[in-house]
Amino acid sequence: MSEVFEPRNELEEQLLAAQEGRISSEDLLKVLAVSQVFMPVRDEKPAVLNIQRSTRAQPLVLSAEDGTAVLTLFSSPERARPFIADFPGFEGGILESFQWVIEKMGSGYGIALNPGWDVGFDMEPEMVGELVQQFGAQTKH
Repeated sequence: MSEVFEPRNELEEQLLAAQEGRISSEDLLKVLAVSQVFMPVRDEKPAVLNIQRSTRAQPLVLSAEDGTAVLTLFSSPERARPFIADFPGFEGGILESFQWVIEKMGSGYGIALNPGWDVGFDMEPEMVGELVQQFGAQTKH
């Protein structure tokens, strides 16, 4: 994207700080765990005012060059708009905590946070699997 990335929320401020080396990856993951993310979804019924009308939404999952399934997430709905323009049917979405998304999706997926933007990151399926276990252990205590 040629647009200058101006942080619009705490998660975006921390993403930029991590990219600039002002905070560690571990600190970024702590912020991410408690942050809301936007997950574009295709609903089985048309969205009304961009609100999902059913509980059977399909997230936008892409395939990496190596065949890995990659879940697309964004730090805000506004960050998703330019990207999802290329994916008809994914105009709606879910705004939920990153931890909730990980717990619901489970392992076996990579994650692309803010694809198409300079400020974001990719997470390998192994790391997502570790987070699934970590978040699962936290909810049992």
